[in-house]
Amino acid sequence: MSRALVVTAPDSAPALPAIITREGRRATKRFLEFFTANIRNPNTRLSYMRAIVPFLAWCEERGTSLHQIEPIAVAAYVERLTQERAPQTVKQHLAAIRMLLDWLVVGQVIPFNPAASVRGPRYSIRKGKTPVLSAQETRKLLDGIDTSHVVGLRDRALIGAMVYSFARVSAVVNMKVRDYYPQGKRYWLRLHEKGGKFHEVPTHHTAEQYLDEYIEAAGIAKEKDKPLFRTTRGKTRELTPRSMSRFDAYKMIRRRAADAGISSEVACHTFRATGITEYLRNGGTIEHAQAIAAHESPRTTKLYDRTSDAINLDEIERIVI
Repeated sequence: MSRALVVTAPDSAPALPAIITREGRRATKRFLEFFTANIRNPNTRLSYMRAIVPFLAWCEERGTSLHQIEPIAVAAYVERLTQERAPQTVKQHLAAIRMLLDWLVVGQVIPFNPAASVRGPRYSIRKGKTPVLSAQETRKLLDGIDTSHVVGLRDRALIGAMVYSFARVSAVVNMKVRDYYPQGKRYWLRLHEKGGKFHEVPTHHTAEQYLDEYIEAAGIAKEKDKPLFRTTRGKTRELTPRSMSRFDAYKMIRRRAADAGISSEVACHTFRATGITEYLRNGGTIEHAQAIAAHESPRTTKLYDRTSDAINLDEIERIVI
């Protein structure tokens, strides 16, 4: 006897939108496949959920069924969103909505994509908005961490890995112990990038010192297949076998910055931008920074460059009144 396929939502998904479930099993299955089979990266999946679910709820509030969504409705939602969110966020949300509706068209759930003809707000950026620390502030933060216990050593090693390798926080927290390995006379980092790709970069001597001291104190050198950066058990200083998440890293970074008395806004990406800026300030090239950061385009790398900020400040100070 054949068994019917049971369609269930992924653990990280919110309740299925009624506008989807009312269309029947095919629409429900196709909707779930979009977030599971089609999107493998959990961070991308979460971002798309945050963009799509509010849009479908907005349609539901107006009594619009899935088949009744028209371009004018999508345009109205985008216009409302434009008044509340930054242009780049609106464009990201529209892209996610467009991709879902395309997926439903291919699955023969709806006849056409009503978002295909809708344009998002104009947005051009030449300089990123990621907050950057100065070299002095970064050194103050690192030196201010209490390294008399394993948690302090872990936090310093994690921040150091991001600063000295221009790595994304997700790439660092997803590392296993084996991803910090010797090659020749130097140690290397194997970073877990988007799309299941790996990016290997030599370890800066300072980051190498931080990692060595942390791994020794944690006693995890032989646990090659276990997470490198691990959570703690409650408020104790005992490490668990579980890997830190990017949210764990964010909370840690905010706490460490506050403890160091740093008034500048700090986020996980701050250390990627800080490392690139300091590298370029000391004579590095955009091409090499791009290679270290594993960016597809030098234009992306350039968004992290804040070397011109000091020049602009010096010029402003020429205004003597």
